[in-house]
Amino acid sequence: MIAIVDYGVGNLYSLHCSLKHIGAESVVTREESVLRAAEKIILPGVGAFGDAAAKLHALKLDGLLQALAAQGKPLMGVCLGMQLLFDEGLEYGTHQGLGLIPGQVIPLAPEAQGRKVPHMGWNSLDILKPEDPLMAGIPQGAYVYYVHSYYATQCDEALVATSAYGAKVAGVVRRGSVCGTQFHPEKSGEVGLAILASFAKGGV
Repeated sequence: MIAIVDYGVGNLYSLHCSLKHIGAESVVTREESVLRAAEKIILPGVGAFGDAAAKLHALKLDGLLQALAAQGKPLMGVCLGMQLLFDEGLEYGTHQGLGLIPGQVIPLAPEAQGRKVPHMGWNSLDILKPEDPLMAGIPQGAYVYYVHSYYATQCDEALVATSAYGAKVAGVVRRGSVCGTQFHPEKSGEVGLAILASFAKGGV
């Protein structure tokens, strides 16, 4: 069973429906006992980094997620949820993240080099680590759907796939059993569903 973290920020039920579509059992929850019992966890998120981090902290979910990740429980962040996996975010100030993947989340502008921000719409993946479990069966250049104004940097070792948008956007990242996608797999058609299925059914 996959637990989708409910902390008042995120695309909870679209993820739940996508997992149901691929035959993966999931529950939307913020209960510690349920999160501990889950085989895997998805941390969703939309909105501002600082607000989301504050809500995780207020619900005492930040320490719990850090502890579960340290135990090796597979954890996947989606969009803002992926950004929260990093050390800090610079959205309207400097805010501490979960520190599960080394790196910093910074504004996409001006690195987007005149392109519209937010980066919204379909973009192709440059898969750097095709052996990563999330990339199983995903072809080089596959298109996924992004909606974001900030992106992760200083995280080269964790990069699994990137997309070009002026900057080299970290599209998929991993450190051990902790992984994430900056794009929305639940909005990325068959490619996104395949990535969710790989997380749901894979070993990590």
